[in-house]
Amino acid sequence: MKRKLIAAVGVAGMMAGVAACGNGGDDKGTADANGNKTVTVWVMDGSAPKAWLDEVNKEFEAKHPNTKVKVEIQQWKGIQEKVTTALSENTPPDVIELGNTQTAGYAVTGGLADLTGDKAKLGADAWQKGMLSSAEVDGKLYSAPWYAANRVVVYDKKAYQKAGVTPPKTRDEWIAGLEKLKASDPATQPIYLPGQSWYVLAGFVWDEGGELAVKDGGKWKGQLGTPQAASAMEFYKKLQSFSTAPKDKDEATPQQSTDIVPKGGVASWIGLGWEAQGALKALKEAGKEGDFGYFPIPGKTADKPGSVFLGGSNLAVAERSKNKDLAKEWLALAAGKDQMTKYAAATEGALLPNQQAANFAAAAGSFAESMAKGAAAGKITPVTAGWANVETEPNPIKEFMTKVLKGEDAAKAGEAADKEIASRINK
Repeated sequence: MKRKLIAAVGVAGMMAGVAACGNGGDDKGTADANGNKTVTVWVMDGSAPKAWLDEVNKEFEAKHPNTKVKVEIQQWKGIQEKVTTALSENTPPDVIELGNTQTAGYAVTGGLADLTGDKAKLGADAWQKGMLSSAEVDGKLYSAPWYAANRVVVYDKKAYQKAGVTPPKTRDEWIAGLEKLKASDPATQPIYLPGQSWYVLAGFVWDEGGELAVKDGGKWKGQLGTPQAASAMEFYKKLQSFSTAPKDKDEATPQQSTDIVPKGGVASWIGLGWEAQGALKALKEAGKEGDFGYFPIPGKTADKPGSVFLGGSNLAVAERSKNKDLAKEWLALAAGKDQMTKYAAATEGALLPNQQAANFAAAAGSFAESMAKGAAAGKITPVTAGWANVETEPNPIKEFMTKVLKGEDAAKAGEAADKEIASRINK
């Protein structure tokens, strides 16, 4: 279950137009001949433990005796097209789980209900700001953040102990530790870091006060040609110099957790929870012992961890739902503190709930503990429907990174990337 949960994080896709005309249906809801109503909820495979969903629905149905909740489990593959079609029909599902980078695309095409006036009822003030940003477009709320996850540094405890390295709190300490690891065992990579791990770079850009793209005069423009992006890339290049990973591949090509780490010779790497679990499983299957430690990606100073991309999902109400009021009540219950606290416990800290007060009390030294600490500096990619076009291959951010790692001037490479980003994001 936990692997499925984490694997669902951060899925983004191309947005197609949603013809969401009409008034969104009867807010009082529609009933059958016997006066019974049904609220249909779409959630992705692996996003919610069944016991948790059952409890949410039981509590909701107790408050609404003539209403039943129908949960339909969806698969990530092909979900963009399926949601697009559903939102354009007269009887769409009432509540839909959407990837946090997908939400803006459906909102701007009119497929999602405007929840701005329902913020108080939904408990929006308690939501983590890093997650909330994915749920809003142009100052209006179109969904409730549900869960998220972020990357941390995974390290081999034996390698760190041998080199006398302890988990760093700052970038400088991080580099110093990698130097020690290199001197301790020249045959082992101090860190495995492919050249195109662009989610990691995004965090460094944010640490420098930069952005991947900004809106200017109604149009979006890339920001990789800025001094902030150049500084971020300089630090990335310094980290990458401790790795023998290819400069023109990302962390999934080959998959670092199952194809690289289990072979040995890697003292540390940056990954998600499901990757750490996958690496441990692969090591066990290979007859090896895996003993990992974890720490948040270090920031520039010890008082704040490094910025990280928060991948996750939101819960939205369809604009054409015939049961909007009921859908909003279900959403308020599922995304509220009480149920989110139970959700975090049910997922054993594998995912971060939408509010800090609901965080799982993770074991000391666990991945979940480090993930929660790192999430304090969590952000997401630009909130606009066009961002999905930027992430399609060949990804201009990845190409920018490879160029710089191979010696090209960061400003020149960034300028070329910004032109491509602008041409895609403004479509």
